[in-house]
Amino acid sequence: MELDEPRALLERFVTLVRESGTPDEEAAARYIVARLQALGVPVTLHAPDLYISIPERAALTIIGSAGAKSMRARPPAMARSTGDDAVEGEVCYVPSRYASGTASLFDTPEAARGGTQASDPVTGRIVLTEGFSMPGTVQAFERRGALAQIYIHPGERIHEGICTPIWGAPTIESLARKPTTPVVCVNHPDGESLIAEVQRGTVRATVQTWLREGWMRCLLPVAEIRGQEDPDEFLLVHGHYDSWYEGIGDNATGDAALLELARVLWKLRDSLKRSVRIAWWPGHSTGRYAGSTWYADTFADALDEYCIAQLDIDSPGCANATAYEEVMWMAEADALCRSSIRDALGLPSERVRPLRAGDYSFNQIGPTGLYMLLSNIPIDERKRRGYYAVGGCGGNTAWHTPDDLMPVADLDILRRDLAVYLTTIVRILNAPLHPFDYTATLEEIRATVAQYQQAAGGEVDFGPILDLLSRLGDDLRAWRTQAELQVAKARDNAHELRRTARLLVPLNYARGERFDHDPALKFGAVPRLEAATTIASTRPELKPFVKVELVRESNKVRAILRDARRELSRQAGPFGAD
Repeated sequence: MELDEPRALLERFVTLVRESGTPDEEAAARYIVARLQALGVPVTLHAPDLYISIPERAALTIIGSAGAKSMRARPPAMARSTGDDAVEGEVCYVPSRYASGTASLFDTPEAARGGTQASDPVTGRIVLTEGFSMPGTVQAFERRGALAQIYIHPGERIHEGICTPIWGAPTIESLARKPTTPVVCVNHPDGESLIAEVQRGTVRATVQTWLREGWMRCLLPVAEIRGQEDPDEFLLVHGHYDSWYEGIGDNATGDAALLELARVLWKLRDSLKRSVRIAWWPGHSTGRYAGSTWYADTFADALDEYCIAQLDIDSPGCANATAYEEVMWMAEADALCRSSIRDALGLPSERVRPLRAGDYSFNQIGPTGLYMLLSNIPIDERKRRGYYAVGGCGGNTAWHTPDDLMPVADLDILRRDLAVYLTTIVRILNAPLHPFDYTATLEEIRATVAQYQQAAGGEVDFGPILDLLSRLGDDLRAWRTQAELQVAKARDNAHELRRTARLLVPLNYARGERFDHDPALKFGAVPRLEAATTIASTRPELKPFVKVELVRESNKVRAILRDARRELSRQAGPFGAD
């Protein structure tokens, strides 16, 4: 691995504010394409129309006992744009908490869900609360009748973000889920002073937001390096190139990594069995992963038939990010990811189950997903520095702020991360059989269903599902043992593994149907059955409705598991009586 291309890309990107649909974003895409062409790497430049929301400014006026004063604020993308029509109301403080780590960033706090009081104090008021304006929280306060929402960020900086739960471009049906209230964010000192003022007496506020929103033409480069033995099968390696501000740690370092990987893999092309596609997404930050969603929609057939896995690259190579303690990968990729990090760097790693976030826009098609954030500043060091949880930049709180500049990056650490990526990629492309253990997926699903059964008590019976999971696990182990000996059937067996993934990945990660896009809300594993965790606390008059949902979802789960058994049986013959 060399650092000439990464260094040059960072030096160019630090001059560009890469908001989607803008000339700077286009300049970044054309830079990537020009470098790929100069290196001889085949590249296709797509130009989709994406639905984008760019926050321009906000005006927040606080009216208290001492009169009116302005407070600095920023709106998140996809919030309601009021223009000059201010929303005014009494401020209602709802105490909440900040996320304890990256894995809890998308949690909806209980404070937002509301209590059981007959008269909700939020209704008809402007909510003031702690945290980032995440979609679940914004949606919860809207359901309670909030007029507007003010979020207090945990530090001196205001972090940019997006508050819609709609994943990618809205459909006519999902458009109704777009936020309908103006939302603004303030920094911690201003938020604390506002809390104190509200606690002393009645405070009113006026909120105005200006966002530029609509369909915008964006550029989406995809490089493809064809394999020598099974060129139709491909690994999708990807990351976003749009940014908040100059966005060096999020995600110019990732873009630099993608470019260097393209250079190296092109040199290795004669020794790669399968193909690799390398994609740079627009619309991540201001379109809720609009670029990767467009690609999933547009190339659904190829992804369904031939995509081995998707590997997401976001915020690698950041200063002081020397630990691999919170790395996301799906259960079936556990051995591959741990061994790749260990063999490349001699370091241990810890898995975090992938969130419904990043550019994991492919879960409902069904390829295995691995990585997203990779290296981070060690947890203990972040605590020592007083850092709070953020979603990138290696844990640096410059994330999504104007301070995400060159000091956030570290090319030596990027070289380390590149070694992990390259090791993982080559192993996927050249393994005799795809290196994913779907019995680990089944075990994660089985453990989850057992937990749901325990939480539901005697209200539901998941016994038939647990029995099918056990039988399918036995089938899959027997099939894998047989498949590893069948060199002549390697292509057929690889296809069979992909068909198994198309059933098990959506079962483990999706609530909706295949080829749809679930909202950007936090789900548990096997989300179709997650309602079982709430049935014990559901009001008696509502329990029958929850049971109906669980009966129907259980039917779907059993059908998926039967289909998986049939797929394996079709390839290898029956594994035993049902």
